[in-house]
Amino acid sequence: MLLYSTLGPRALNRPSIARNFTMRRLLLIAAVTSVGAAACTTRGTEENALRRGDEAFAFGNYTEALAEYRLAVRQGSDDPAVAARVAHTYAMIGRVDDAGAYYLEAASKDPGLADQAVSDLMHLAREAQKTNDNFAMATAVETALQLRAGIGVGDMSLPLARHYFRSGEYGRALPFYQKAMAEATDSAPEIVFEVGQAYEEIGDCQKALIYFEQFRGMVRRWERGEVDWYIGTCAFTRARDLRSRSALAPEELTEALTLIERAIEVGEPRNIQAQAWFEKGEILSGMGECELSMDAYAQVRFADQGGALIERAQARHDEIRFGRGLEGLRDGRCR
Repeated sequence: MLLYSTLGPRALNRPSIARNFTMRRLLLIAAVTSVGAAACTTRGTEENALRRGDEAFAFGNYTEALAEYRLAVRQGSDDPAVAARVAHTYAMIGRVDDAGAYYLEAASKDPGLADQAVSDLMHLAREAQKTNDNFAMATAVETALQLRAGIGVGDMSLPLARHYFRSGEYGRALPFYQKAMAEATDSAPEIVFEVGQAYEEIGDCQKALIYFEQFRGMVRRWERGEVDWYIGTCAFTRARDLRSRSALAPEELTEALTLIERAIEVGEPRNIQAQAWFEKGEILSGMGECELSMDAYAQVRFADQGGALIERAQARHDEIRFGRGLEGLRDGRCR
């Protein structure tokens, strides 16, 4: 009783406190040891997966190798060399999309892997070309170009250009058309025509006309029907675009006149010939060529046998002829 009263109840509890503290330390050490063991186990598992994958790959068992490499990735490996293994194995079994995706990931972490990636991807592109798989070929080349811009594509230029052209991706087709034409000693007429069409499709009639006119000079007279339609359409469109500007320089007005005259000369498209003559009258009027302007307005009647444009053309003709445009003549214009 004396001992109890002298030391108090806390003194009697000290062995219990010590035991609890020791227990907590043991639990903490066990937890740390467990985490370390788990980490070692994870690393060991990754290494085992890579080893098994390399062994399978060496024996040509690519499906098994791929499963092991992907297992290593799932277990947390962020080593770009592992991603490159996955990509290379996909390349070996012809999986273009997957090979490209893993190579992009690997090269983003280690740019030194880009050369291997480009080599594999261009090999896949050439294999796809042999089987006329244009989509796979284009996918492989696109990814390779992301990794190494400006790489040569050899004789794949024209197939790639035509693949994009037929897919309606005219802007992507043009660089490959240009490469194909640069590498050819003599461009075939159909290639020149396709380039013109591609430019026309993206709204660049100025460049399109260069190729259409070139194609026209390469074929016989009776083969010009379709290209004349394109020339007339593009020339008219380009002239109207120029005329729509608020301030037109004299050389631009001359260019617009030349384009309209070209549309009239080829006679295509037939349904816009009346508009072309009217536009010619408007341009000549703006240039102060009053007699020539009236002649152009007069031609509208012969190109359009019953349209409302005839009345407008006649009104403009009469305005110039009977002097109602004299005020405009003071500044060199017929209106």
